Order: sequence, then C-alpha cells, then structure tokens
Amino acid sequence: MRFDFIIAGGGSAGCVLANRLTEHESCKVLLIEAGRDFYPGKEPEDIRSSYPMAAAFNPDYHWKNLKIRHVTNNSNLQGGSPLRFMEQARVIGGGSSINAQMANRGSPQDYNEWEELGAKGWGWDGVLPYFKKLESDQDFQGELHGSDGPILIRRVKENEWCGFSHAVTEALENSGLSRLEDQNGPYEDGWFPCAISNHPDDYRLSAAMGYLNSEVRGRANLKILSETLVEKVIFDGRKATGVRIYKNGISEDYSGNEIIISSGALHSPTILMRSGVGRGRHLKDHGIIVIADRAGVGANLNEHPTIAISAYLRSDARLNEIGKRHAHVAFRYSSEFEGCGVNDMYVSATAKSAWHAVGVRLGSFLLWCNKPYSRGRVGLNSGNYTDEPEVAFDLLSDRRDFDRMADAVRRMARLFHDPVLSVVAKDPFPSSYSERVRRIGAVNMKNKILTSILGALMDFPGPIRRAAIHSFITQGVTLKSILSDEAAMEEWLRDGVTGCWHPSGTCRMGESNDPMSVTDNQGRVYGVQNLRVCDASIFPCVPRANTNIPTIMCAEKISDAIKSN
Repeated sequence: MRFDFIIAGGGSAGCVLANRLTEHESCKVLLIEAGRDFYPGKEPEDIRSSYPMAAAFNPDYHWKNLKIRHVTNNSNLQGGSPLRFMEQARVIGGGSSINAQMANRGSPQDYNEWEELGAKGWGWDGVLPYFKKLESDQDFQGELHGSDGPILIRRVKENEWCGFSHAVTEALENSGLSRLEDQNGPYEDGWFPCAISNHPDDYRLSAAMGYLNSEVRGRANLKILSETLVEKVIFDGRKATGVRIYKNGISEDYSGNEIIISSGALHSPTILMRSGVGRGRHLKDHGIIVIADRAGVGANLNEHPTIAISAYLRSDARLNEIGKRHAHVAFRYSSEFEGCGVNDMYVSATAKSAWHAVGVRLGSFLLWCNKPYSRGRVGLNSGNYTDEPEVAFDLLSDRRDFDRMADAVRRMARLFHDPVLSVVAKDPFPSSYSERVRRIGAVNMKNKILTSILGALMDFPGPIRRAAIHSFITQGVTLKSILSDEAAMEEWLRDGVTGCWHPSGTCRMGESNDPMSVTDNQGRVYGVQNLRVCDASIFPCVPRANTNIPTIMCAEKISDAIKSN
C-alpha cells in the first residue's frame, strides 16, 4: 500500500497528526512508533496513574542507549562532564505517556518571539486558537480556553492537597508572591494550582489516550506500526518518497506521498541527518550522501536547566496516598537580571520527590530557568540507524543562566526558612538528579528495599537524619556550604544541573534566507520536497512552559496547514 502520509514517530505530535489527517476517509496514513503501543483503556497502571514518577523511570518505556552531556566544561572533571543516560520516552504517546502531566502553555511573549525569529503566523494570536482546540478545560471558560478538545485539563482541588503544599502557599504569600487562579490565564508572576492533563476521575490523559481513542483507531485509513524503527527517509533526487523501517529483524521500504518526521528534538534531526539532510561536512564525515546541506539541523538545542532544594517532611505533611498527584502548586517569578525579561524563572513544589520510600519523605522545590539562553547541539555518532546521536546540551554555558540558577537556590533556601514552612519541612539540603540518584530511581525490587532502609533512617531524630541525608544523598554537600562559598556553589551547580526533559529547537522554523532555519512555518524542510518535521524540534526557542502542550498545539496547527494545501 502507498500512503498519503507517513508519520515517523508516535509521540504527542504524531498522535495528533494521525488523528487529524485521517479525518478525511480518502487520506491513508501510516504512523510508526519505535516503542510499544497500548490500546485505549489497556495501558499499564504506571502510565495511567496520576503520580507519574513510576512511569517516568520505568526502563520499559525508554530508549535504552541514549546518553547525553548536560554541560561541556565541567569545573570538577578533566575533559568535560561524563555521558549520562537520559530517560527519553519510547512508547506510544511519547513524553505525554510518562511525563509529569503539566499542562501549561507558556507566555504570549514566547510565541511573539517565534514570529520575530521568522516563524510567520506563529505569534500569540496565531497559536491561541490551537491551544483552545486541543483542550477541554474542566475549570475555566472564556476567550482563553477550549471546552471540547481531546486533552482534558484540570487542577487538583485544595481539599486534596497535602500539608506541604498548603505550607508552601503560605510561605509564598509571606514572601510577597500573589495567587493566580489560572496558570494559563494572563501571564504574570505569581503562584497557582498546577494545570494538568488529567481526567477528573484521576488518571493521566496522554496524547495517545486523547487522540488515538478507539474510534480513531477504528478508521480504515489509519495503520499503526509499533516497535518499529525508522532507519531513514528515502529520496528520489530531492523528493522524499518513503521511509526504510526495521521491524522483527527485517528492513522494509514503505512509500508515501509526504513524510512527516515527528520523533522529538533529539531523534528528528538524527533521522534527517542519516537521510542526507544536515550540515554537509558532518554528513560526509560519516559517509552519508548529502541531499540538502542545512547547517541548522541539530543546532539550536534548547532546554530548561533544572536543579532542586529538598527537605525532610514531617509525617502529617506528606503525600502518602498511592497514585495521587505529587505537585499541586507551582510559581513563576521575574529574576530581574539584566536582559532576561519577565517571568523568566519557574519552580514546582513537589510533595513527593520520587516513587520510593525516600521520595515520599521529601518535599522539593524543583527550579529551572523558564527563559534559558544557553544552546547545545545534536550530531551523529555514526551513520548507522542503531547508534544513538551525540547530544551536548551545554547547560549554563550562557552566564545569565548560571547566575539566575544560583540566585534561585538562595531564594528557595530562604523559603524553607519561612516560619510556616520550616515547621513541616526540616533540614533542607541541595538536591540534584545525580547519576547515583538516577540509579536508585529506577523502578525495581532492589531499589525498593534499599530506599525502605534509608527512609527508616531518615525518620530517626535530627542528627541521625542529617547524617543519612549527607552520606547517602548529597555525599557531604550541605546547603550552608554552597550558600557561603561562591566557588562551592558554582561547582555544585555545574556538576548537578540537568535538563527538564524539554529538549527542543533542533529543526527550528524560520525564513528561507536564514541558513540556520530548517523548516518553514508549515514544517516543510528547506531544500527538499515532500518532507516535514512536526514536534518540539521546530520551536525557534523553548517557551516558558513544559513542552508537551506546546508540542500538541504545533501538531494541531500544522495539521490544519496540511489539510488546507
């Protein structure tokens, strides 16, 4: 069968495209997903759960060999930072099936900046209709919200919050930060109940659940291939004519009138480069025939740099219920650092910092630069489709990002010393997603036993608890030491900073005369025919938001552009 559209990637964007493009019965669509597919209502419990961390750290849903560098020049290591495993989703629905279900859009300024950077028609007025189209907001109506979209959005009611969340809001009020009722309303500084992509019956509402429901899957013009790798795009001259896939030990070619790459900001540029679209010299170095020399492919890698400050929670302040939301409250503020704009910092108050016995005892301020300026790059390690790309985020390479992160750590330390919060959250300490923490965070029986022992130690009186925290979690680093010593702060931040699983920008939209642009404002790849990209990689810059809802918005908008051609 020849398809009208072949979509390479069944993540958030791919699910949207598959739904919208098959609305016309005559349009035949093939959706290819590298990971497992789950029929609606048959998803595993950890994916359906409102508490996301078990799914987020379940190796069954990850690319097994994807390793990245967060920083290039590490102050504590010769030759740069080590390679780190990255939990990138490999499952139907992509990140929306394992992420924190945060449903925020970002600032109107973000999308006006997209338009200024060459993405014509992607200013706030151009994207708002698609934010409304994707959602069914359970709490708010009016000109900013939709009521009949596939993704249900709600906020956890205050009577369901744990003690830590209530104490955080009091401390924020004491600090002068006001409440905003609607996180996706007027974009201002303040704290708010988190908007989440979550059903009122308290389970995840992923892009796969919302867009690939039973009715959509029943369409005769939609074919889904799961557990299938896309090796490369096939070209006839400069015209894309199909894809080569690998499944069950066999490579096979599928023909399509148009190919849409929707494999995420790390794998979409990788597929393009393996197919001959990218920086010419780089492709030649890997023995790849150049179809289109586009220097921007893999460049402009955006990410929100993140780190945390955590504290031991008194038992009556914890979130003890299994499967319940862990983050009820978040806030944004303006750092007032020169050249960084407004609303440039974001903090999520996390009432349960991991799935295990230690995590349930910890409350955290997970903080990140909402408007980062550092940029990284994705490149090939080889031309072989089985090899993962070379990924360097270069977090904190722009000094503005480092300075704001250090300032944010100091602000969070002051919050933990607020009289209301300090009653329920004891012994705050610097917390990072180190390789050690990552290994303990993997969901398995060994880690369940180990963390149960450590959790019991943490319940002992203060000196024993602090010794356990400093020995097993921070490995000797204390909040006092990094707050009193700028060199210690810099070393800890650069060693501990990670991304927020928000990679974007590596196939960015822009004007045709911009050599670093990869696609036009409809996702069409410059220099070739019948090839598009549609996912977070086309963002000109990362918005002040978790990236899932903006990605779904992009796919809604590009679907309309395709159907109007």
